Amino acid sequence: MEQTRISELSEIARKVRVGVVDAVYSAASGHPGGSLSSADILTYLYFEELRIDPKDPTGADRDRMVLSKGHASPVLYSVLANRGYFSVEELKTFRKSDSRLQGHPDLKKTPGVDMTTGSLGQGVSAACGMALAAKLDGSSRRVYALVGDGESEEGQVWEAAMFAAHYKLDNLCFILDWNGLQIDGAIDDVIGPAPFDTKFAAFGWNVIMADAHDFVSLESAFQAARSQQGKPSVVIAKSVKGRGVSFMENQASWHGKAPNAAEYETAIQELQA
Repeated sequence: MEQTRISELSEIARKVRVGVVDAVYSAASGHPGGSLSSADILTYLYFEELRIDPKDPTGADRDRMVLSKGHASPVLYSVLANRGYFSVEELKTFRKSDSRLQGHPDLKKTPGVDMTTGSLGQGVSAACGMALAAKLDGSSRRVYALVGDGESEEGQVWEAAMFAAHYKLDNLCFILDWNGLQIDGAIDDVIGPAPFDTKFAAFGWNVIMADAHDFVSLESAFQAARSQQGKPSVVIAKSVKGRGVSFMENQASWHGKAPNAAEYETAIQELQA
């Protein structure tokens, strides 16, 4: 990837993070930590990887992206807005009663949302079904699902992993946002789901390691996933919770709370610097 494109994607990701902070602050609630950790991943997916068209958000042959960790909806909405599915200004209506941008994504309300999610573990199962349907249709469309590392404590995630390997869903790619923290603290202290690489490999998956904040690393990872035949792929992306806002970084306390006015101003100043 050329440096010019890296700079362009970095600027888009910065705007995406501003959108996340704007949305959560406007709602006075939401989940900024895991949204910020996955901002670069979703920026790469929506601006480089996915075969999509904002003018035709329900096109049958489009690639699908399921936000399985649905509480990170601010980052999905911000990416969709910056990609042209709706106005960036609409992000400030997040979680309002009459808004299209609810606390968890709703495919019936929001353009660009491919699956309604919220209950952890269900999104990856839906993604498996989408990938199998594409195989049965003889379609070349690919399916991606963003999974939280805390979410991986759900048994349904591993049931989905067995399903995908059994049906050889090589058109399916999970992305594990491995920031190491969940609402109750460090994931290793809550129930310790690692090691992710050997577990997914044992389930029959193609395992790819990546830096969630390095676009060259992400490009290499998704290229490897696309070239894999006969088995699904998982990109285990090491990330920093709250990435981009210094006082939120690596702090479990920012999993699910909104900044106050002073914190909001500090965050925006950092992101605009």
